Amino acid sequence: MSMRQLVLEITPPAEPGFENYVTGENAEMLDRLHELAAGRLAESVIYLWGEPGSGRSHLLGATLRAAARPAGLVVADDVERLDADGQIALFNRINEVRAAGTGAVLAAGPLPPAQLALREDLKSRLAWGLVYHVKPLGDADKAAYLREAAARRGMRIPDEVVSYLLSHVRRDLPTLVAILAHLDSYSLSRQRPLTVPLVREALASEG
Repeated sequence: MSMRQLVLEITPPAEPGFENYVTGENAEMLDRLHELAAGRLAESVIYLWGEPGSGRSHLLGATLRAAARPAGLVVADDVERLDADGQIALFNRINEVRAAGTGAVLAAGPLPPAQLALREDLKSRLAWGLVYHVKPLGDADKAAYLREAAARRGMRIPDEVVSYLLSHVRRDLPTLVAILAHLDSYSLSRQRPLTVPLVREALASEG
């Protein structure tokens, strides 16, 4: 198994929250989600789209956790997987919140509304509100995140280890977080500092 294909089954990451989301180029979108969770957003429908690992599911979970208001927030992830009844239910809910002026719908999928394999009327409703592309993080953002996450664990992560991870493993944040947790445990159990040879050894142990 190549290191790019490595999938670690480790303790699941912390619950999604705004505080553990890496913003990158998504600052405006994050501001709108904060407003939605606080019940201060005039728009009642937001649709997020992005490739797997971009953080869209994390953002839905973070918004739902933070939503003291508005009452009646409906969250729909992976809308492309909705069956016929689910599509009708989401279509009706969007119409309800727009007509009533209360509640909100936050939905997400892998593609812009027009490109989804859904009912035409639902695609048009998803495009009615705010639509944001969840832009993937660049390597500099991911490197900064790894350093911050390591520091929170009391780990020292050398630059060469950061570079190695970003070029040899899956680079979505959930995978990087899981790998960092594994490296922390592996390094502590062997009482050895984090180095590229130790990382190779630790990853091979999960293969």
